Amino acid sequence: METKYKRALVKLSGEALSGNLGHGIDFETATEVCRNIVKCLECGAQIAIVCGAGNFWRGRQGSDMDPVKADQMGMLATNMNAIALSELFRSVGAEAKVLSAVAMPQVCETYTKDLADKYLNEGKIVIFGGGTGCPFFTTDTAAALRAIEIGADIALMAKAVDGVYDKDPHKYADAKKFDVITYSEILDKKLGVIDLTAASLCMEKNMPVLLFSLGKGESIAEALCGNNVGTVINV
Repeated sequence: METKYKRALVKLSGEALSGNLGHGIDFETATEVCRNIVKCLECGAQIAIVCGAGNFWRGRQGSDMDPVKADQMGMLATNMNAIALSELFRSVGAEAKVLSAVAMPQVCETYTKDLADKYLNEGKIVIFGGGTGCPFFTTDTAAALRAIEIGADIALMAKAVDGVYDKDPHKYADAKKFDVITYSEILDKKLGVIDLTAASLCMEKNMPVLLFSLGKGESIAEALCGNNVGTVINV
C-alpha cells in the first residue's frame, strides 16, 4: 500500500471509539481502528491523532454549570481517550505518545510543536489530548489547529456520515453527496458538517480536509491512499 499523504492528522470522535456501546470505549472497535492506522504507519506515513470526548462528556451536558468548567471537563475526557488509545497502540505493537494541551505532567507530556515533530519524525504515533487547551473551541477546531501547526498534508475527520451532502442524508433520501467542495461553499450554504471556526482556519491556511465515515477503520487507510471514501474540502 502506497500512501498519498506523508503526514496526516486524523480526528477521531469519542463516538467513533464507543462503537456499538454508544458510550465509554468499545475496545474491540477501537483496537481495529488502531490496527488500520498502524498499517498506514508501516507504509511510511506519519500519523497524528486528535481525540474527541463525546463518549464521556460534552460541554453542553453541563447546562447548569459554568460553561468554562463544563468545557474543562471535556478537555480532561479527551485525555482519557488519548491514554486509552496509546495503550491500544502498544497492544498492537506500535508506540504512541500522548501530548496534552492541558498540563498533566504526572500523566502525559505537555504539547509543543517541536516535541510533536520529533516524535512523528521518529515514526511514533502522536495523540493530541486536551483540545486546544481553551474553552469554547471544539475538537474540530483543535484538529484544524494541530494539522496546521505540524504541517500535515491533510486533516482526516471521521464523522457520523460518509461525506458532505447538500442536506441531511438521514432525513432526505435525495440528498446529494459532494466528492469535492470548497470551504466558501460550506460557509455560504451553512452545511454544518464542520465547525465554522475550524472551516475558517483551514480556509485561511489552505489546509485540505477529508470528511469521511470511519466504518471499521479501513477507511483511514483508504483515505491516506487517496481513494474516494468521503468528501475533500479545500480552498
